[in-house]
Amino acid sequence: MKDLLTDSAARSVRYLAGIRGRRVAPRPEEIARLEALGGPLPQSPSDPADTLALLDEIGSPATVATTGGRYFGFVIGGTLPAALAVNWLAGAWDQNAGLSVVSPVAARIEEIVLGWILDLLGLPVTCGGGFVTGTTMANFTSLAAGRTALLKRAGWNVEEDGLFGAPPVKVVVGEEAHVSLLKALSLLGLGRSRVVSVPTDEQGRIRTDALPEFDDRTLVCIQAGNVNSGAFDPAPEICKRAREAGAWVHVDGAFGLWAAASSRYAELVDGYSLADSWAIDCHKWLNVPYDSGIAVVREAEHLRTAMSLSAAYLQTSDVREPCHYTPEVSRRARGIELWAALRSLGREGLADLIERNCRQAKVIAGQLRDAGFEVLNDVVLNQVVVSFGTDDETRRVVAELQNEGTCWCGGTQWRGHTAMRISLSSWATTEEDVERSLQAVLRIASAGKPLRI
Repeated sequence: MKDLLTDSAARSVRYLAGIRGRRVAPRPEEIARLEALGGPLPQSPSDPADTLALLDEIGSPATVATTGGRYFGFVIGGTLPAALAVNWLAGAWDQNAGLSVVSPVAARIEEIVLGWILDLLGLPVTCGGGFVTGTTMANFTSLAAGRTALLKRAGWNVEEDGLFGAPPVKVVVGEEAHVSLLKALSLLGLGRSRVVSVPTDEQGRIRTDALPEFDDRTLVCIQAGNVNSGAFDPAPEICKRAREAGAWVHVDGAFGLWAAASSRYAELVDGYSLADSWAIDCHKWLNVPYDSGIAVVREAEHLRTAMSLSAAYLQTSDVREPCHYTPEVSRRARGIELWAALRSLGREGLADLIERNCRQAKVIAGQLRDAGFEVLNDVVLNQVVVSFGTDDETRRVVAELQNEGTCWCGGTQWRGHTAMRISLSSWATTEEDVERSLQAVLRIASAGKPLRI
């Protein structure tokens, strides 16, 4: 075991040491070599060292360098050194984070981390929280609590009686709602097509003048950080109207809620603390390993009611039992990585990470504009959406940039335009990475035409 783990550590260190020198996306031939990992299942055992070596030699070249500094796709963060290090240690611990009796350390760390995050994001300290896989499950978990609360007011116990014959729940979303939110609604039996979709403005923010009437069986879903533009829905007015009507407001705050940790950008989330639940992603801007998210609910009892379970063999205690706040019972102790990331960064380090990425986004947007290309969004946070002319030309730039390998940016559809989306959310991105990536984008986009630089 010692030799095997030493070899694994050495291979991992070698992989990370070479991340800056390699292309971001693997070459087609490196992807093709993955077939060597398949074939019939071996009949007999083999040396674990041989299995590790095969995976490293075939698998490592076929990875996408998301942990490096030049990956700007899908709002994917890197992995902080402290978070990766404790991930290895936590893997050796192999803790089941479902019950405190199974892992006292995992249960206590979750309590600590939840308190830190509520404080950082300006959310009520009495909130309940569940540690889940990411924003999709954070949306699902939080909205389940909302469904429970709204139907309870109507005299319906959805946990016992299900949705057959239940009073209807009206769901209101913006037309720019993220697909993960819609998936969560479908999993909850609330449907995708039954939602009331509210028009948005040119930045993707919900138009308050187009909101329907709310009542005490309305779930209102708003965004902190549009996945394309980075824009924020007008939370103060929406939350005020919802509170007056007895409606429930849920925030999809995957990456945008982290703006609260920076005094420079905290005003973007003014009013969001008035909501009833929040979905937060941690493998995005907090830069911890996959998979990691948090569902937060203002009244912890609603979350516990929606998620709790009981069985004679489950030994529980008077402390917070993690399994009562998440869909899963058995799960890995992902809170350990959050603890390491937050403790190693501190308040100042997290604020610096957020502000540095936002500054880099503004630099990229400015240089693209100066070169004559159209930046389609107001760069209020870490997102840049750019058009290189026609839709076909933009698709060409995106495809050639991904193939060229210096950096990776994805394509998107934004307000009727095909565009390239550039997301800055990694601690590893340096000014040198930004400049090198910009040069590649401008070289490909110019296609021999002079640029206004």
